[in-house]
Amino acid sequence: MVKIGILGVGTVGASVANILENNADILEARAGKKMVVKHGVVKNMGKERGVNITLSDNPMDIINDPEIDIVVELMGGVEEPYALVKKALENGKAVVTANKALLAYHRYELQEIAGDIPLMYEASTAGGIPIIGALRNGLASNHVESIQGIMNGTTNYMLTKMINEGALYDEILKEAQELGYAEADPTFDVGGFDASHKLLILASIAYGIDAKPEDILIEGIENITQTDVAFAKDFDYEIKLLGIAKKVERGVELRVHPTMIPSSSMIAKVDGVMNAVSVVGDCVGETMYYGAGAGGDATASAVIADIVDIVRGNHGPMLGYKKGLESDMELLFESEIVTHYYLRMSVDDKSGVLAKITNVLEKFDISIESMLQKPHKNEDVVKLLFTTHECQEEKIQAAMLELKKLDCVHGEIAMMRIEK
Repeated sequence: MVKIGILGVGTVGASVANILENNADILEARAGKKMVVKHGVVKNMGKERGVNITLSDNPMDIINDPEIDIVVELMGGVEEPYALVKKALENGKAVVTANKALLAYHRYELQEIAGDIPLMYEASTAGGIPIIGALRNGLASNHVESIQGIMNGTTNYMLTKMINEGALYDEILKEAQELGYAEADPTFDVGGFDASHKLLILASIAYGIDAKPEDILIEGIENITQTDVAFAKDFDYEIKLLGIAKKVERGVELRVHPTMIPSSSMIAKVDGVMNAVSVVGDCVGETMYYGAGAGGDATASAVIADIVDIVRGNHGPMLGYKKGLESDMELLFESEIVTHYYLRMSVDDKSGVLAKITNVLEKFDISIESMLQKPHKNEDVVKLLFTTHECQEEKIQAAMLELKKLDCVHGEIAMMRIEK
């Protein structure tokens, strides 16, 4: 019999305990051993959890219990769970975690501490989608050329509503909060930080890149307007908040930001709260992984899949490799990113303005690919929207600073990256 302790019996933890109890027969048949939850730890003992397990409020009841074989960490946060997971590993216990923030900051330290002790984390990225297993096992023969992922259901739900129904950002954010998709403080989701944690985990498996969230480009969806949405539709694009990891000649790009992508691409068709990850390998080409990115049962499904793998003995190195991976691959600076760009600005509606703007762009070796002019509520001003051919991030940022200085340009200049 395998005995399990759960740190954090919230929505996901309760689902894990109940699925292990309700599906015990089929799980035992698949794993070869009976699995039971011996103990759960919660912060508030007065709250009803809907589980048939012993509960306490002391994590050490699990960490120091010699009978517990697998510790499931579902607490959230970074430093407290790091200390507890570290101690569990030092006590020889296998660990399963769904904690993306913990792994975004401490995955390499935990890999060293774990050694040959299983530390599994399928549920940390894209909920019930088995993307970790795909990268560690199914695509093990491939050099990963790129990863593009919709990794946050809240922002995808909001963008879908903005695009399909013409909803305004503030309106749809309030609706997402009322439905429970967005928190009272939605910054972690809409600001791109949640997706960045997941991207860093995937990039470690694919490229061996040891980066923290502070090291990469992260932008959210807060500044997207219906003008941008209309432009995207006119030029056959969809707007998605993407986590992008891309191997290029100079190293690896890691970035999270709103992105215009061709409407014909597979990932552009993923709407609502669903998640999807596209991986391009040098052997297999493009593969696509789609499913529920959050929710108690979906995330619990991934947690229990890890438990079953541990019981079967189907576990390997935490990040999927025993020797250094892609040791020559370095994380590119934000300024080194190369892609296409979309710019939106308000300018005077008079002759000579376009020449001034193109002169600035030419100075930075930026060429316009397409352009559109839209009316402004001020009759003397128009909205100028255009896309560029491929150029470097450093150049587009410098050009935007120069454009803002022009007397004919009013207010802020909005920019969005385009992936083709």
